[in-house]
Amino acid sequence: MKKLLTLLIIMAWGSLATIAQTSQCGIENKAFQAGEVLNYNLYFNWKFVWVKVGSATMQTTMSKFGGKDAYRTSLTTRGNNKLDGVFVMRDTLLSFCSAADLAPLYHRKGALEGKRYYVDELWYTYPNNRCHLKMHRIDADGEVHWQEKEYTECIYDMMSIFLRARNFDASTMQKGDVIPMPISDARRLSNSWLKFRGKETFKVSDTKEKFRCLVFSFIEHEKGKNHELVRFYVTDDQNHIPVRLDLNLSFGSAKVFLRNYQGILNPMTSKIN
Repeated sequence: MKKLLTLLIIMAWGSLATIAQTSQCGIENKAFQAGEVLNYNLYFNWKFVWVKVGSATMQTTMSKFGGKDAYRTSLTTRGNNKLDGVFVMRDTLLSFCSAADLAPLYHRKGALEGKRYYVDELWYTYPNNRCHLKMHRIDADGEVHWQEKEYTECIYDMMSIFLRARNFDASTMQKGDVIPMPISDARRLSNSWLKFRGKETFKVSDTKEKFRCLVFSFIEHEKGKNHELVRFYVTDDQNHIPVRLDLNLSFGSAKVFLRNYQGILNPMTSKIN
């Protein structure tokens, strides 16, 4: 289910390669505001039938980190008793990003996935226009790991890349464009990227609402092979909210549908009445 959380919140469509070269890890926020709440339903393909197996909620509030104003964003994902029989999932992610420019400051993931519980933490600082990561991990067996790494380019985590990416402009993208994704956890930097699939209209089966969407694939290179982990649909407006995700998980296929939203910053102009 780690893949599910990664895929749910990695929604990027700007030129990260260009951004990384500037060593500026901030961006102006025009996509969301404190008070935004996004709720989702999770479905799993069980014996050729799609069964609701849980829910996810992402919430953003205004807070403080290191004495400075920061957006506090949390994501909680919970399976119900139907999913528990296959795979127990109780995950919580937390992120603090600068309110001034969305530069990442702190990230934590506490995850119960199957029989495994582990914790990932990242602390960010920016000495001499570099990105310094202090990394802490508690493995499922209780072993504790600490390490520090420094990069010339900007590095993000699963949460901060989502907030940043929602502010990118997709209007100049062409079908087939590929975007590198510099995302780290407390172990390593992932070799992954995003591929733009074009535009489609999608009707959310749970709410019957229709949206004009941008379609992307999130792809990871692992063990010598490329794997499409998810195909997702985000609103083609300034909010850039994910409304559908098709997931390829280690134990089968899953789908995520937007259930409702509140406190959004911009008009939902992608919605078709």
